Amino acid sequence: MNGKNRKDITAGTEVKIVLKADQRTGKLTSGVVKDILTNSSFHPHGIKVRLMDGQVGRVQEIVTSKSI
Repeated sequence: MNGKNRKDITAGTEVKIVLKADQRTGKLTSGVVKDILTNSSFHPHGIKVRLMDGQVGRVQEIVTSKSI
């Protein structure tokens, strides 16, 4: 999933985000969602979230690895 739809993201979801400082390079940062900061249901550049460690960025990828 690409992280452009708010309904796909909840607190506790493991995601890869691009930080504001890394937008030019596209470097991804992994983490777990603490808060969803975008109010709209869709954003073309990705839903903005705050990770558990306090970093803020736009979701580029939702990690869907499921452990059995």
